[in-house]
Amino acid sequence: MKVVNQNVQIDGIDKKILRALMEDARTPILEIARSVGVSGAAIHQRLRKLEKSGLLSGSKFILNPKILGYTTMAFVGIFLDKAMNNPDAVRQLKKIPEVLECHYTTGNWSILVKILCKDNAHLMHVLNKEIQSISGVSRTETFISLEQQIDRQIKI
Repeated sequence: MKVVNQNVQIDGIDKKILRALMEDARTPILEIARSVGVSGAAIHQRLRKLEKSGLLSGSKFILNPKILGYTTMAFVGIFLDKAMNNPDAVRQLKKIPEVLECHYTTGNWSILVKILCKDNAHLMHVLNKEIQSISGVSRTETFISLEQQIDRQIKI
């Protein structure tokens, strides 16, 4: 593996390791080592280098929100009175647990957020009582996701 100008160059072995872990982060290191044809120690060493390079930023378990009763996913475009209100608005959005992602965007909106709610009534509450009450928010535009059809990471 080589790091050149913030770009990480990975070889075929690194790719095999990463593909295995992207499919299932709980795959045992020795199982990956056997399939790749190198030692477990070599896998550990390569993983440490990939973490140090910043390419790997950890692993996590992914919850199924529907099992917890969260069935309404929405994207909300937020219009701010002034662009300078962005840091304050983001600080307030961080306090709303239903906000999963927040993006500073080009185009009509200042901010685009992804939110997850239990149902439409919960969504309406989050919009009306929490997001639209943030100082500097002039209005919002909401798109409800009917179904997520693609969910993937970048291919290596």
